[in-house]
Formats: sequence, C-alpha cells, structure tokens
Amino acid sequence: MADARFEELVAVMHDLRAKCPWDQEQTFQSLRQYIVEEAYEVVDAIDHLTGQNDLSAQKLADECGDLLFQVVFLAELGQEKGWFKASDSIRLIRDKLVRRHPHVFGDVSAKTPDDVMRNWENIKAGERKETEGATSALDGVPKALPALVRAEKLAKRAARAGFDWPNIEAVLAKVEEELGEVREALAKGDRADAAAELGDLFFAGAQVARFLDVNPEDVARDAVAKFEARFRHLEAAVTAQGKVLKDLDDAALDVLWEQAKAALRK
Repeated sequence: MADARFEELVAVMHDLRAKCPWDQEQTFQSLRQYIVEEAYEVVDAIDHLTGQNDLSAQKLADECGDLLFQVVFLAELGQEKGWFKASDSIRLIRDKLVRRHPHVFGDVSAKTPDDVMRNWENIKAGERKETEGATSALDGVPKALPALVRAEKLAKRAARAGFDWPNIEAVLAKVEEELGEVREALAKGDRADAAAELGDLFFAGAQVARFLDVNPEDVARDAVAKFEARFRHLEAAVTAQGKVLKDLDDAALDVLWEQAKAALRK
C-alpha cells in the first residue's frame, strides 16, 4: 500500500508539471526556499508534539507529507532532464544505509551509539575521498547549512583530524577573548571590525555548544523563544496597567522583566 501511495504522489506531481502554470515554472533553484521552509515546519511540528496520538501527531504527519512532496518535486525535475528519478533516490539511500551500517548488515562490531557514529564518519570520509576527490577533512560540509550548525560541524571535523581545544575551559577563554576584541573594536569606533569580531564570538559560542554536546541552533532557538515569552509577559503586564512600553523608564521595565522571568520559571 505504501508503494502504491508513493506512486500516486509521483503521478500527481507529473500532472502538476504538465497542467499547472505555477508548477511548470519552478526550477531546482526556485524550490530551495520551499525545501528549507518545509524542513523547519517539520521541526516545529516535532517541537509541539504532546506525546499522544492527537492533533499534534497529525500535524507532524502533514508536515512530513509537505517535505516529501518537495523531494518528489526535485525528482520530477531530475527525471525531466534525464538525470535521475525518484526510484533512483530510493535506491541510493537504501544502498547508503546498508553500506554505512556494517554492524547491522556486515560483520563490523558497534556496541554503542558512539561506535556507530565513528564507523559512519569513517565510511563517509572514505566515500567523499573516492567519489568527490576530497582532500580536506572539511570537504563536504554544506555551505547552505545555518551558520551556527556549520560552525559546529566544521570544528567537529577539524577535531577528528586532531585540531581542537583541550577542554571546555579553553573554549570559554576563547569566548572571553573574542568578546574583548569586540569591545576593543567598538572603543576604536571601527564598526566593521567589531562586526567581524562578533562573528568570531559567535563561532566560539558554537564550540561551547559542541563541548556541551548540544546543537547550537537549538540553543539559539530556545533563547529566542525564551525572550519572546518573557517579552509577551512583560507586554501584558504593561497593558494591564493601562500603559504602553514607552510610558515606563528603564528601572520600571527592569522590574517587570525580572517578574516575567520569575513567573515563567514557575
């Protein structure tokens, strides 16, 4: 049944390309933004799962369908150019999974998740060298990744090659160093240099996340969500007083901000 449903989706995609003006004008390049958007909507649906078979699970199923449609759309474009079909993508991922799981489909031992990841990365590195002519440990990290994620992945690759900080204390010292350089650039009135140093600070921050074994993008997203929740709480408190934010001075806003933090911690 699953195969039949997939073939139905491929057939629908074929009809859309043949008869829909909007679908007809799409290209690999124009679909980039939709692929990213749909992937983030899947992530958002995962973040809102309740752990029950309810509307949140249905939302995730729906978003997975939207993401799958983008994959089928790309395969349709590939088939039109004579490059590849959806079945080719399925075959390639099936072969890749078997190849990169020798502890399941071969005689390699992997007793822990770390063993699995170590084998995976070694096999993947060999594939990059063989098929892409990779010459650097950093080859193959997509440039389109979110910057913080790419910073983590590049540094992780460098660490496997033997280039890394010895411990998290050394990384934190680097964060403090970079913050100091931002301050120095600002003191000189050099905004361009301050921006460049800020980028170095962000990169160092991503490495703190790596040493904590957390995803830097998740950490940043959580911080944004935390700010949003606190601000909305503060905003509601100001409205309840019959005022607007501009009516309050910094001291009053600080009090309300601390109240918002305390209330949301509870």
